[in-house]
Amino acid sequence: MEFLTRHTRTLVLFISLLLGSIGVSEAQKNNALFDQGTKHYAAGQYQQAIDSWKLIEKTDNESAALYYNLANAYYRLNKVAPSIYYYEKALQLAPNDSDIKNNLGFAENARVDAIQTLPKTFIAKMYERLYAIATFETWAKTTVALALISVLCFLIYYFVEGSGKKRVFLITSIAGFILLFVTLALAYSTYNNVNKDTPAIIFAESVSVKKEANLGSETNFELHEGTKVNLLETEGDWGRIIIANGKEGWLPIETLKTL
Repeated sequence: MEFLTRHTRTLVLFISLLLGSIGVSEAQKNNALFDQGTKHYAAGQYQQAIDSWKLIEKTDNESAALYYNLANAYYRLNKVAPSIYYYEKALQLAPNDSDIKNNLGFAENARVDAIQTLPKTFIAKMYERLYAIATFETWAKTTVALALISVLCFLIYYFVEGSGKKRVFLITSIAGFILLFVTLALAYSTYNNVNKDTPAIIFAESVSVKKEANLGSETNFELHEGTKVNLLETEGDWGRIIIANGKEGWLPIETLKTL
């Protein structure tokens, strides 16, 4: 029995080391690919840079820097839809990054469609500012950190001697729990806000948006590559979308790419 236990521990250790080495190897490979792409970009070899960075994307290792660089390379090649797509992807991970916002603005100026957005209420604008402060993951991590700090302060309050110290740790613990509920609410709200929408970018050079989900239906309006839409639902090979001015319609799902 002891022999089996010893060998089981050895096997677990071996597997852990193997998985760890695979993770380190993949990270090193991705770093090398990122650097390779950067060198290609600096040399004006934009397609080669894209090819290197896309290999990283295939490993599901996403980052704002990766998407931002991909967007810049596509923009240099005058590919409007992919550049906007990757700027938007980068902005999802780094919503307050001014460089991403500025470059996205330049890319959007290259679009054919100039769509006026519907006026937003004061509350809607406040919610947008709130969601832009941090991502769902950041709020969730902050909530966990506050929970740990609050519990730790309460335990210290319970065991520490001296009324002055007890008061400080008790107040800190209570304040932490209050902030915890605030950040938890923000995390929940941000999560719902992200998941209620399915933003997408038009990749087709031009597409007719139909009144119904079939080619014979009346055309509501035309859209062109790079325009951002919100996918409301799908029906077979068709998707119902809404654009910033409130207009809706159906288009072939293959003409867009969801973010």
